[in-house]
Amino acid sequence: MKKTLIALIATAATLSGTAAFAQDAAGTGYIGAGVVGSRYNFDSATAGAVSGDNHSGTKAAGKIYGGYNIDQTWAVEAGYTDFGKRSYNYTVGNAAGGLNTDAHSYYVAGKGTWPVAKDFAVFGKLGVARNHNEVTTSGIASVNGSDNKTALYASVGGEYAINKNVKVSLEYENYGKNDIDVGRKAGAITAGLRYNF
Repeated sequence: MKKTLIALIATAATLSGTAAFAQDAAGTGYIGAGVVGSRYNFDSATAGAVSGDNHSGTKAAGKIYGGYNIDQTWAVEAGYTDFGKRSYNYTVGNAAGGLNTDAHSYYVAGKGTWPVAKDFAVFGKLGVARNHNEVTTSGIASVNGSDNKTALYASVGGEYAINKNVKVSLEYENYGKNDIDVGRKAGAITAGLRYNF
């Protein structure tokens, strides 16, 4: 019983300390930008290929977003992520091939935020993404599928309030698969900076 009482007191103290974090966001809009680290992979289209280019790895790209805080917990957010361009040239036997990808996504999502400390909160987002993955080929390279696909978008992360207007965040985002599974993969890690107004 004593441990339960101490836990309740600690929880009450934490919640009273986090009220300012949550209250600042209610009824406001925000804009932000982020650096996105995403994986790419060309294995599915180039089995048995020999190349001096990396067939998989990570790439840094950018993101802009904005939203509106409906209340202390819920917000709506929309954003644009440019995953950038990537090239892969290879040979199979004496035949040469090449792949070039250019990927970006738009998303709209609902966002829930839950303060866990005075200046720190965790959040989750759920919505829909419109993914574009344009793949051009040369030589023996061949891919099939549509450049565009609508998919489920989901994210989890945490954000730290530098002050009542400025927050930094780190999150894992999943934009869903593209119809053409060459180049950008579904997930990404994003470090963001946002401004409430």
